[in-house]
Amino acid sequence: MIQFFGFFGSILGYLLWGLFYLFQNFGVSIIFFTLIVRFILFPFSVKQQKSMANTARLQKKQQEIREKYANNRQKANEEMQKLYDKEGVSPTGGCLTSLVPLFIMLGIFYAVAYPLTNTLHIGSDLVDNAMSFINTIPGFSVSNGAIAGSAVAYREISLVSALADSRELISQLFPSGGDAANIEMFVNGFNFAGFNLLTTPNSQGIFSVYFIIPVLCFVSSVAAQLVTMKVNGTAQSQQGCMKVMMIGMPLFTAWISFSIPAAVGFYWIASSLFSLIQAVIMGKFFGPAQLIAKSEAQHVALLEQQEAQVKYEYAPISYNNNNSKNKKK
Repeated sequence: MIQFFGFFGSILGYLLWGLFYLFQNFGVSIIFFTLIVRFILFPFSVKQQKSMANTARLQKKQQEIREKYANNRQKANEEMQKLYDKEGVSPTGGCLTSLVPLFIMLGIFYAVAYPLTNTLHIGSDLVDNAMSFINTIPGFSVSNGAIAGSAVAYREISLVSALADSRELISQLFPSGGDAANIEMFVNGFNFAGFNLLTTPNSQGIFSVYFIIPVLCFVSSVAAQLVTMKVNGTAQSQQGCMKVMMIGMPLFTAWISFSIPAAVGFYWIASSLFSLIQAVIMGKFFGPAQLIAKSEAQHVALLEQQEAQVKYEYAPISYNNNNSKNKKK
C-alpha cells in the first residue's frame, strides 16, 4: 500500500519540484502545490456534492418505502431501485468521486514527506545509504532522534536537515553532479516566514515559536470541519462518536506534527485552510439548497420531455387510424 501511494507521490513530486525550482522556497511551493491540486480536484468535490443533494432529495420517498415494506426487505430494496431508476439517481454515484481525491491527497502527503525520492526523484538506494552513513556520525544517533529516532515516514526530511549545513557531505553521499546540485538548492529553501521547516517542534520545546505549528494544525483542521458541516447542513446531526472524532483527529494530527519536521505540519495547515476556503465556495455556489432546487427543476423538465415524447410517438398512430376510417367511408 505504501508503494501504491508512493507512486502517486512520485508523480505529484514533479509538480512540487517544478514549483520549488520556480520559487526556490519549500513553504511557498507547498502553498501553490496545494492550491493547484485543490483546483484539479474541485470538479470531483462538486460532483460529490451533487450526488449528496440528489440523495437528500429522495430521503422522504425512501423513508416512505422503508415504512411501507418494513417487514419485506427484498421488496423494499426492489422498490428503492425502481425509485432510483425513475429519478435518475445512482446511490453509489459519489463513491468514486470521494475516493479519487483521497488517493491524490495521500499521494500529496508522500510527495511532501519523501522529498528526496518522490520530489527530487533520487534513487532509494542512494538515500538509504546516506541515512546509514549519517547515523554513524556523532550527534545523529538514535538517542537524540535526529535521523534514526524519527518516524520512518519523515526520515528523509530529517536527512535533508542533516545535510543542510554540509556541502561537502552532500557531494560525498550523492556523487552524481545533478543530484548534489539539486539537493544543495533544496536544503537552502526551507526557511519560510521566520521558520525553518526542517526543524522538529518538540526539539524546541512548547514555549518556542515552533509550537504554533501543531496549534495551527489543530485549529485549522477543526475550523475546516465546522465550516464544511455548516455548508452541508450536517452540523446539528453530529452526535456521540462523530463529535469525538471531530476533535480527536485534529488533536492526533497536532500531536504528530509536534514530533515531526515542521514541513509536514505546514502542509497539513495549508491543506486544511484550502479545505475551508473550498467549503465556503461550495456553500455559496453549490450548497445543498441550490443543488436540490436545481435537481428538482431538471427532474420536472425531464418528466415533461418524456411526456412530450410519448405524445409524439402516439400522434401518428391516431392520425393514420383516422385516415383509414375516412377511406372506408
